Amino acid sequence: MAGAGAAQPTRAYRTYVLILLTGVYTFNFIDRQIIGILSPAIKADLGLADWQLGVLKGFAFAVLYTTLGIPIARLADSKNRVTIIAIALALWSGFTAISGAASNFVQLTLARVGVGIGEAGGSPPSHSLISDYFPKEERASALAIYAMGIPIGIALAYLGGGWVMQTFGWRMAFVVIGLPGVAMAVLLKLTVREPQRGGMESADHTDEFRALRVTEPEGRIERVILSGCKLFPASMRASAFSEMATVWRAAKHLLSIPTYRTIVIATTAVSFTSYANGTWIVDFYSRSHPDFSLLRVLFWLGIISGTAYSAGTFLGGYVVDKLSKNDKRMYGFVPAIALALSFPCFIVSIWVGSPVLSLIFMAPVNLAIGFYLGPCFALAQTLAPVSIRALSTAVFFFILNMIALGFGPTLTGVLSSVLAEGLGEELSLRVSLTVISLVSLYGAWMFYEAGKRAPADWAKATGEAA
Repeated sequence: MAGAGAAQPTRAYRTYVLILLTGVYTFNFIDRQIIGILSPAIKADLGLADWQLGVLKGFAFAVLYTTLGIPIARLADSKNRVTIIAIALALWSGFTAISGAASNFVQLTLARVGVGIGEAGGSPPSHSLISDYFPKEERASALAIYAMGIPIGIALAYLGGGWVMQTFGWRMAFVVIGLPGVAMAVLLKLTVREPQRGGMESADHTDEFRALRVTEPEGRIERVILSGCKLFPASMRASAFSEMATVWRAAKHLLSIPTYRTIVIATTAVSFTSYANGTWIVDFYSRSHPDFSLLRVLFWLGIISGTAYSAGTFLGGYVVDKLSKNDKRMYGFVPAIALALSFPCFIVSIWVGSPVLSLIFMAPVNLAIGFYLGPCFALAQTLAPVSIRALSTAVFFFILNMIALGFGPTLTGVLSSVLAEGLGEELSLRVSLTVISLVSLYGAWMFYEAGKRAPADWAKATGEAA
């Protein structure tokens, strides 16, 4: 491998890079989650319906977040990943701050679209960087630590966003949460080095996509791509076709790997439920438990996310790295068990009459829901050729977020609006969250199926014995 003889970074520096990238991902989820926390105040101030809130929480953010992720990832597979992440962080943080100036639904929608454009450049190059800083035997743990940015970001959004909203209003909350990300973007660019691509892989790691240049179309899709490239200036057509055809072939290759394909389905199903729940849970407590103050709800949701969710995310990667040394099936089996156990706890938390008991049952839900993050991210990286690792995450996230983030929160809002006429706003949202949560059971089953396929695909990708 190209990086076999190169000096490897020290463990201390690798740890620093991982912590800093986790901080970037934390800002990613603070800026993503804040709309759900400020939702009741925005609804009251701008006079929005549930379907409009659903669009702001889901589709408005997801549409460009998912589609731009692929071309940005393709760029990250050949250009400086650190620069791409720094620019993306500054962009989405700036649009979060701008959201505070919105005076109507359209303006806030455009700001959320801007946040989505920036965040498209976050995770794919970050996953690729981490995979070049950590060997495959430590990758689930490293990517689980990175994924802790999700619960930490959510916790800080609940705690900080809730306090700022109560003290200064929802508009200032957007500004206060958005601006620090710009400073972190500068720190990232100045202190993180671009590592050797593939430096952590064995010498026999194959990569059929390295230096691939497509000149002639194969199949109907590539012929359609070639026809579409006629819209470009003549001097750009050949390179545009090669790039788009390469992306198409890479996506086909990745999705032809049974384990990769199955974890994409599994993660999409689980995320469909978790995005819906995460963006509507504050509205749920404000409607179903109105006597329990909103600030107390935000405080305890922040504590639960920062402790239980963070612990589950770390443990998922740590446990899988340990158990998978002898059995690669654990990459799917461990998340499957955790997710199956979380479902009944969530149902109890939604339907129990006491807000205190509801929050108590939210703790095991958050603990279990974190277990799948590190293992699925690690599989997506290890099963992919080195030269398309950022693209591997982007393809993964394109499918996941277009369906889960785009439609999970949105369909919850639409279903709640439809049911509200007959059930009222409180019961309609409770029923909607219950219905949407059933999708997570399908995700647990698909993680079990992924576990059965993992040993053979791991051996094929790494050259190790099954």
